[in-house]
Amino acid sequence: MTDATQRPDRPDPLDDDLGWMLGIVFRGYVRAAEHALTDFPGGPRGYQVLTVAINGPARNQGAIAEELGIDRTVLTYLIDDLERPGFVARRADPADRRNRLVDVTDVGRAVWEQRRLALRHVESHLLGALTPTESATLRALLQRVACSAQVADPLRDLCEVVAQVKPAEAPAATRAGTAAVRGGRTTTPRGRRSSTD
Repeated sequence: MTDATQRPDRPDPLDDDLGWMLGIVFRGYVRAAEHALTDFPGGPRGYQVLTVAINGPARNQGAIAEELGIDRTVLTYLIDDLERPGFVARRADPADRRNRLVDVTDVGRAVWEQRRLALRHVESHLLGALTPTESATLRALLQRVACSAQVADPLRDLCEVVAQVKPAEAPAATRAGTAAVRGGRTTTPRGRRSSTD
């Protein structure tokens, strides 16, 4: 970011770039949060799973996966990690025996409270440039934006999102041999795979 006193007539374009601002804040938070959760089963993602399980009635793995935007297979491993030390327990859903509900144990609740306190310190440090009122306002605004984005779920089909913001590609980009994106994965047409595949 350029010092405004050096170029008062030309502010740095990054000063007004939402992606840059979110990226800086996100990276700072992730670094500090990973340190606070370094020995937590599943790391920050495991903590988020436990947070979702604590807040609200017991839910099945599918509902938790959808709320967090985590692949169900990955979530299964995260719940396994949380189950080993006794933070959560799975039980059959009385309404549908094929479903497994995730319950938080007393041990899990106590551990979550400790880690939540540590993360509050991280958040206070990160938002240290703001007054308490400004910090509360920022949290409220971010919550509103996050909830709106989650309901709209604009990244459900990443290819569709990219097509909406990216100019039409030149015809050369559709020729055989060019990697194509399908279902969020990059694929190479048959017969053109590299020797490293």
